[in-house]
Amino acid sequence: MHPALVHRNSVDQVTRVLAVSENTLAETLSTLSDTQLEWCKLNGFTGKQGSALLLPRGEKGEMIALFGTKPDGLHETLAFGAVITLLPAGDYALDPAFPDQEQATLGFLLSNYEFAAYKAGKAPEYRLVQPEGIDVEKLLHIAEGVRLARDLINTPANDLGPEELALAVKDLFDAHEGEGRIVAGDHLLAENLPMVHAVGRASRRAPQLADFCWGAPDHPKITLVGKGVVFDTGGLNIKPGNSMALMKKDMGGAANVLGLALMIMARKLPVRLRVIVPCVENAISGNSFRPGDVLESRKGLTVEIGNTDAEGRLILADALALASEEEPEFLIDMATLTGAARVALGPDLPPFFTDNEAFADELQLVSEASADPVWRLPLWQPYMKYLESQIADINHINTSGAGFAGSITAALFLSRFVEDTSKWAHFDIYGWSPTTRPGKPAGGEAQAIRALFDLLCERYDKK
Repeated sequence: MHPALVHRNSVDQVTRVLAVSENTLAETLSTLSDTQLEWCKLNGFTGKQGSALLLPRGEKGEMIALFGTKPDGLHETLAFGAVITLLPAGDYALDPAFPDQEQATLGFLLSNYEFAAYKAGKAPEYRLVQPEGIDVEKLLHIAEGVRLARDLINTPANDLGPEELALAVKDLFDAHEGEGRIVAGDHLLAENLPMVHAVGRASRRAPQLADFCWGAPDHPKITLVGKGVVFDTGGLNIKPGNSMALMKKDMGGAANVLGLALMIMARKLPVRLRVIVPCVENAISGNSFRPGDVLESRKGLTVEIGNTDAEGRLILADALALASEEEPEFLIDMATLTGAARVALGPDLPPFFTDNEAFADELQLVSEASADPVWRLPLWQPYMKYLESQIADINHINTSGAGFAGSITAALFLSRFVEDTSKWAHFDIYGWSPTTRPGKPAGGEAQAIRALFDLLCERYDKK
């Protein structure tokens, strides 16, 4: 049981939450006592969506709170998470007539998060009585996966280096009886992972690659690859200070992959799950890789370095080539890859790229239903010309000089290292919530993994 969910018989005093909209406000007010009615008037409560008000005790001592919804209910939104900031700490229960109690509960769980590893004291405690008739087990798996992703992203790089991130992969799979290995340091060269090694070699903390599996070998093979750059200085193309401030989150792709993996394993989906996470710190020293260098790759393609601040796609390229060798049924990679994606779609709407039309259509529908939005961008092949190199097989950045289509050209670069792109999808996520909103506290954030989990459940869940 999640600490924010309780059974009704385990709490003494519960505040019952009534859903009210601007259309139903008059009807709801007619059921209240004169004191409660006057309180609503004094506070100017109108039933506006996302608003909340705690009422004085009723004549029988009952505690009631009002929560404003849309006229047709909460539907797909996580709006109920707003109670964490609008109402005082305590125990709450949804009225039996409260709409869409599953999404309301999920909104509450996702909002009930604080990264307090470095803080003294205890956060105010909000708890919700577990509603009946919903799939609480699945909601708990989602909340646990999201919490893992957020915790990893929020952890500063001095405590989360390449080794610690690789061990986080191992710990997760050990907890679910998975198996795998970690390749570290110069062993990456012996294992033919040269670009992972090149990006991470300048740091005093050795680069790593974690490769773990779970599930029966004869189940459908689903492989997840996550960018694990624990901190990105930009390398020799060093970032300015304001661009470096949030670079602890540059392992957000790895964090989200691990959050999704947790959901899959906790739900015991009948799949053969494989997770590959290259873990590096893009630091600066005498052996940093340089602009103009040509790197060998696992795939055999030579890569000219146009900018050392585009390191994420290099480590992903080796990891994707490794993943493709097993010919999975589907291959998904996630990365905090380009600023161009943020310019195009902002922090809340991550783009994804795929040649698989059925997957794209299905994911778009599922993402809307799960309030975990994504937006498809094209793998526009004519832009492959921007990656041409005069001295190597490919350049890893746009060489046109105009900076066009940065997120698309990054995805096109990755596609060169995938054996069958019809079974591959790339997600260019931000991994961060700039402000606190219902279901999304400020800080590290899980993006697209709730939608992907719902999609995988629709395909494979037998429960």
